[in-house]
Amino acid sequence: MTGERKAFSRDANTYLAELKTSNKNVLKLSGQSGQNTLKLTIMKALMTRRSLLAALAAPAALRAQRSEGMASRGVAPTPRGKPSGRPFHAHFTDVAEQAGLRTPIFYGYPDHCDYILETMGAGIAFFDYDNDGWLDIFLLSGTRMDAPPPGATNRLYRNNRDGTFTDVTEKAGLHRLGWAFGVTVGDYNNDGFEDLFVTYWGQNVLYRNNGDGTFTDVTKEAGLLGPERWSSGCTWVDYDRDGRLDLFVSHYLKFDPKRIPKTGENALCNWKGVPVNCGPRGLPTETQQLFHNNGDGTFSDVTESSGIGKIKGSYALTAASADFNDDGWPDIYVACDSTPSLLFTNHHDGTFTEEGLETGIALSEDGAEQAGMGVAVGDYNLDGRLDIFKTHFAEDTPVLYRNEGKGRFNDVTIRSGLGVETRFVCWGAGLEDFDNDGFPDIFVVTGSVYPEAQRKLPQFPHRTPRFIFRNLGDGKFEQLIGEAGPAISAVHASRGVAFGDFDNDGDVDILVMNQNEPPSLLRNDVTGNNRWLKVKLIGTKSNRSAIGARVTAKYGGKQQAREVLGQSAFLSVSDRRLHFGLGGNETADLEIRWPSGARENFPKVTAGQLVTIKESAGIVNAEKFPAGRS
Repeated sequence: MTGERKAFSRDANTYLAELKTSNKNVLKLSGQSGQNTLKLTIMKALMTRRSLLAALAAPAALRAQRSEGMASRGVAPTPRGKPSGRPFHAHFTDVAEQAGLRTPIFYGYPDHCDYILETMGAGIAFFDYDNDGWLDIFLLSGTRMDAPPPGATNRLYRNNRDGTFTDVTEKAGLHRLGWAFGVTVGDYNNDGFEDLFVTYWGQNVLYRNNGDGTFTDVTKEAGLLGPERWSSGCTWVDYDRDGRLDLFVSHYLKFDPKRIPKTGENALCNWKGVPVNCGPRGLPTETQQLFHNNGDGTFSDVTESSGIGKIKGSYALTAASADFNDDGWPDIYVACDSTPSLLFTNHHDGTFTEEGLETGIALSEDGAEQAGMGVAVGDYNLDGRLDIFKTHFAEDTPVLYRNEGKGRFNDVTIRSGLGVETRFVCWGAGLEDFDNDGFPDIFVVTGSVYPEAQRKLPQFPHRTPRFIFRNLGDGKFEQLIGEAGPAISAVHASRGVAFGDFDNDGDVDILVMNQNEPPSLLRNDVTGNNRWLKVKLIGTKSNRSAIGARVTAKYGGKQQAREVLGQSAFLSVSDRRLHFGLGGNETADLEIRWPSGARENFPKVTAGQLVTIKESAGIVNAEKFPAGRS
């Protein structure tokens, strides 16, 4: 919006006139009532940048308001362009059954949902819990409100290094019944083994990795026991750069099944004439939390002193921490459902300010709230800055925020070709280079939250396909479904997704959480001659997991920035080894900025291998993956 960056200093009537003129193609005020509402908003607001931007968004937010529980702008898809005709060299096959992933992930009932709790699903993780160099799998599980089904528990699967996995949940000490939602993986005590933090409706849990294949619940000892809430997103983040991982936790809403309106009871419990579960609109919002790592195995709640606790009124989900303004310090972005998404900007002194509106990543391009679910972070246009892709509800587009530098973003969804898909409720997503051509693509999983609706509205099925937005290399994408293999077009009610190379063959595979079905394990089989390079980082002065480290790979006149993340997609964790497709290039120059602030350069690193780089020690290991797959 052209008026968004202006600093208005006139009275409310003049402001309103300028606002209408500068946004005449976007904002359509709802008669005198809408104009009066906007003027009242402006007059009440303190004349700060934040209040001005909030006022600017008011008419569109009013226009987008609906009587339904989920925010959706009700937009039609944009016309599809002519297919590029280029071959896509990635092909996905679901190998979950032959890999041994056969147990369903229980989450409510498959044919109806009485509560919003049952609709949300959970995250998942690819991580190497035993340090053998092969990705293991951690699956979160829900239950059912009346009677927990047999086998409803989180599950840990050990990678057998032959394409199969073994369930080691009981041996590892990770059996737990409840409504799990999000996970973050990181070595909070810097002992060389990755630990787990899991959010719940109820009590969150911190599992310390004992280094012998087992985990211990140390939530109480760590000082992380607290009142039972609906926690959702979570991410490890070393916000003060002291070399120890701190913990950010988001919360969705205040949920009490005894007080929630019944299905169809009011307008917020109805979707297109179908009685459905209620929310999130109409239910009490929540706040976020930040815990400081004391370095002795315990954490201190710094929510209020850090400024995180000042922000109220959000339905918060996925949390992703990265340096979005390129100042060397980690910020925190939170996708919010039907409320403005949040960006907590790090001030380097232990405090944060919420600047989602100011930076342009809180709302849609026309100033409307969207049902933010999942978050992908990556450098889609190869300019060395981190962009953000966020998923939303049906009858709305996803959003791609291009990082313009200096903490400013621009919504480029439509011009990038992403407005062609509005049919599905979208969840986990990733910016990954699936065909190793050097340009990150976008992958999205989908699935409805209203299984009852398909009986009356067959055009809105509960199980829906995944899809890929293939990066064309010119700032635009084209959608692929069947072209990427049968595993993409298969229909499921999916939520969390994780990305990683589980079979160590030089590409990016995909793990998907499916509600009330076994997970999907999408093996990627890449053809052609494109090259690749993987980078694993080990911190010394920085946190050992190197969460927050940035690697910029330069190849063939291009540069791509990636950061080690504590959470992304939808409440999930992906392979800590950063993957770079290199196209036809045989080498890449690597620039590393560690969380400590240290910088290192590694020129002409050969393609077709995983390099392990230890802070201040250089490349300590180089591992070739199977021949012919580089």
